[in-house]
Amino acid sequence: MPKQRRWWLDYGLYVVLRLVGCILLAMPLEAALWLIRVLASIACAVDHRHRQVALENLRQSFPGVYTEEQLHQLTAGVYQHFGIMLLELLLIPRRMGSRRWREELVETFSPELRQALDSGRPILITTAHYGNWELTAFILRFYGKIAHIVARPMDNPFLDDMMTRFRECLGHKVLSKHGDLARMREILAAGGTLCTLADQSAGHRGLFVDFFGRPASTHKVIAYLARRTRALVLVGGAQSLGKPLKYTVRTTDIIDPDDYAKHPDPVFAITQRMTHAVEKLIRFDPRQYLWLHQRWKYRPPVAKSAAA
Repeated sequence: MPKQRRWWLDYGLYVVLRLVGCILLAMPLEAALWLIRVLASIACAVDHRHRQVALENLRQSFPGVYTEEQLHQLTAGVYQHFGIMLLELLLIPRRMGSRRWREELVETFSPELRQALDSGRPILITTAHYGNWELTAFILRFYGKIAHIVARPMDNPFLDDMMTRFRECLGHKVLSKHGDLARMREILAAGGTLCTLADQSAGHRGLFVDFFGRPASTHKVIAYLARRTRALVLVGGAQSLGKPLKYTVRTTDIIDPDDYAKHPDPVFAITQRMTHAVEKLIRFDPRQYLWLHQRWKYRPPVAKSAAA
């Protein structure tokens, strides 16, 4: 039975975050960036559990590539990057009216990406907790595409409402990750566009595919939907160029499910290819990936049996 939440605690956290956001927006940008970097450094220093998770994830994913000192620097960079990303979420609504900003982002679309978006086929945009994944849907809207964003509802209902308003402010619609599978299939069958994350753990019942050399539990619903609706799967993300709201669009793969019509296990093959494309995206700049979560928490049943 889920633990009953206290609404006043949820609302109190919401108010505090809104106040912090107002303070940051009232500050000059350079001062706000300085404050975010300081807070990120403090978080990295005191958050022992997640810091160790990130270090171990990086150590296992890049064996022999980095020294221990470099691994600690990368981990600190992860905290810095996502601190700045939170600041960017406050700045994005102010920049949406900037024509030059929109044009700069759209100009980074590759010819292959433009061709896929203009193909008339249903589209599945898949990204990861990399760069600024919330910006991905905004860039898509600047190109003229309205999408449905698949997202897990936040535990705090006040924060969930705030994020829903943020995601829908340009005309997109948010779908719950849980329970909207039939609706997702309807949207794609009608030629629509879905945006979702492809790097979340699917638990014990997930499809285990290779991710940085280790089996990782992965949701197979993207491959399933692509097969059922003939949707093109576009894998990529918005990668930071080192300055606030300066991003480029990276497209690491475009997967046509029709290519797997005669494959003995098309869902597995598409999911593995998509996961490799996510890995390729992360390798551009490992500091921009959320290594703080336990992506390899679950092991395939055979591996667990052997360990026992």
